[in-house]
Amino acid sequence: MNTSNLNRQTEYRKLPAVNTLLQTPELTLLAAEAGAEVVTEAVRAVLAEARRAIAEGGSAPSSEALVRLVQSHVERHTTPSLRPVINATGVIIHTNLGRAPLSTAALEAVHNISVGYSTLEYDLEAGARGSRHDHARRLLCELTGAEDALVVNNNAAAVYLMLSALCTGREVLISRGQLVEIGGGFRIPDVLRQSGARLVEVGATNRTHLRDFALAVTAESAAILRVHSSNFKQIGFVAMPTLAELAEFAHRRGLLLIDDLGSGALLDTTQYGLAPEPMVQRSVAEGADLVAFSGDKLLGGPQAGIIIGRTELIDQLRRHPMARALRVDKMTLAALEATLAAYRRGRATEELPVWRMIAAPFEALQARAAVWQAYLLSQGIAVQLQPGESAVGGGSLPGETLPTMLLAIEHPAPEAAAAQLRSQPTPVICRIQQNRLLFDPRTVLSEQEETLLTALTEVFKLT
Repeated sequence: MNTSNLNRQTEYRKLPAVNTLLQTPELTLLAAEAGAEVVTEAVRAVLAEARRAIAEGGSAPSSEALVRLVQSHVERHTTPSLRPVINATGVIIHTNLGRAPLSTAALEAVHNISVGYSTLEYDLEAGARGSRHDHARRLLCELTGAEDALVVNNNAAAVYLMLSALCTGREVLISRGQLVEIGGGFRIPDVLRQSGARLVEVGATNRTHLRDFALAVTAESAAILRVHSSNFKQIGFVAMPTLAELAEFAHRRGLLLIDDLGSGALLDTTQYGLAPEPMVQRSVAEGADLVAFSGDKLLGGPQAGIIIGRTELIDQLRRHPMARALRVDKMTLAALEATLAAYRRGRATEELPVWRMIAAPFEALQARAAVWQAYLLSQGIAVQLQPGESAVGGGSLPGETLPTMLLAIEHPAPEAAAAQLRSQPTPVICRIQQNRLLFDPRTVLSEQEETLLTALTEVFKLT
């Protein structure tokens, strides 16, 4: 046997047996926490990797090193894929990071409803079966002025249900300029086709007039669908009838008017230095028969598709077979009711994180960023402050930004530093611009500040 093979055999013999490694105090404790099978599998995987390394000329790790490798393996394989993160990007409704954070009241409501039994489908007065569709209904009607309301699992589902229940086999008229694509390649024409309705494109991409709708109406026409272009903006030589004009025309011709608002604002965005976003209440007041919007965008609540409108139409939606497939669970309804209650109290900008972030004044953000800077400078980390812009995001108010003050850290390898931040126990997500990592206080929750500063110290103090 040559020297190389002898050396390999010597290194192989240094590796402990599976049971020997499992009996170390550290892994005995880990097995009690994570499960014996999980730790045993990790030990086998680590020892197999050690054997491969020895076969390639490497040395056997020490027992201490093997224990650390097993601990790391278990941590990687038992950490949930859905994890909380710190959103320091400045994008308020961040689609990839879970959209709207829930309010404290919404979280408490979810906890209270989920730890035991509830009145999800039970009528306390009658002492008999009730309907989950009753929850949030009264609040939605009170806040929007609608006759009735229904909640499904997202806004795409809301549009699909309306078209399936009311327009299958018939024509739905829509302006060419509103044949939008939302996230994930999901397009309005696809929803129409799946619902069984027939799409009739009206007008031109940039200009659509009432006369275009008049020319398109036939005996097969069921509805006009208006889709708010919430994730892009048309400027220049553009035209579109107002909602009130569409409502008057639709009703005169015996058609329904369905308004897909996407975001669904209940507050006036112009009060916070932003462009006007269509308000749900206004759609109802101007004559839309049904209005659909999201729960987790500008509303600031859980993922949901909310439909409001005329009682007889909502009743048809409730009775449709797809309503059961698209219904929401008790936790969503609890969070939604708590979110809506903040609007009723007139405290949305104080209690709902999305609106608190939108309403945050520049001076307050500047003060928070200065506190961060002072702490990091005390830790020997070079940081600067620079003015910047926050975005509303989430397919809302395209191109609109809010002034902010950013914490900036220059780094020779910003992508590598950003990856280190994402690997922290609570991952930190930031922006990169011209070799600088930028952190926006607008989207960092106050209770996350200490964790953020700890992560920044951990990553940048070592560089």
